[in-house]
Amino acid sequence: MLGRGVIPAGNPFLKADDLGLTRGDGIFTTMHVRGGNPWLLEDHLLRLQASAASMGLDLPDPTVLAELAGQACAQWDPQLEGALKMVCTRGSESAGVPTVFGTITPVPPSSKAARDNGLSLKTLSYGYPSGARQDAPWLLGGTKTLSYAINMASQRHAQAQGFDDALWVSADGFALEGPTSTLIWHEADELVTVPAAGTGILPGITAGYALSHAGDLGLTPAERMITPAELAEVSGAWLVSSVRGIAPIRGVDGVPVKESLKHKALRDLLGF
Repeated sequence: MLGRGVIPAGNPFLKADDLGLTRGDGIFTTMHVRGGNPWLLEDHLLRLQASAASMGLDLPDPTVLAELAGQACAQWDPQLEGALKMVCTRGSESAGVPTVFGTITPVPPSSKAARDNGLSLKTLSYGYPSGARQDAPWLLGGTKTLSYAINMASQRHAQAQGFDDALWVSADGFALEGPTSTLIWHEADELVTVPAAGTGILPGITAGYALSHAGDLGLTPAERMITPAELAEVSGAWLVSSVRGIAPIRGVDGVPVKESLKHKALRDLLGF
């Protein structure tokens, strides 16, 4: 915790009136820890800065946050996969000083299983047209906030219907993203994702890395919109995130999605 250093697991460290707890008024990012180090740390901290700017939060200097991440990882077994979550809240109502901390936990078995077995997805309406958040900054498009109640409710609803995860769909019919992951797909000679600009989806760090290295797979990076029905026609599709890694989409609403011939190469590229 910023200002207190390493705190043993199980020790309390947040005030009961912290606005991150009482209102979800804060931001976070989660990194995959491999070999004892956070993967793509700089990219995650840049996105955290962008989220802080959209929330009007005072975020410490990136070098301070990097040191905090290093303190957490120094306590971690480098042989284990970990998930490092960095959090910044608006702090206690009584103090008005931001709270900044990091926690590190094992990657759950469910994330590893999704990489190996793939995911069946249930489409759920996000409730807004695809361009609604472009001119509505108060909707916090592209901001990774602590307000994840809708995200978790979406996953629970999909799982209650017998699916593994959800795929949010805009009111005008376009696939957007998963509640905790980014949609990418292989189509012809391209590796494609949904454009964050304009749609307000969260710009995925893992997806960005994959697209920036698409040339290593003999593919061209691209961004465009796609409908859920069109996913059945592509050469393969995935949900990707920093902790779960890359999980192939096996089907959407019961309609099969092809397995890409590039799947193993893409998984090797990302190191999952």
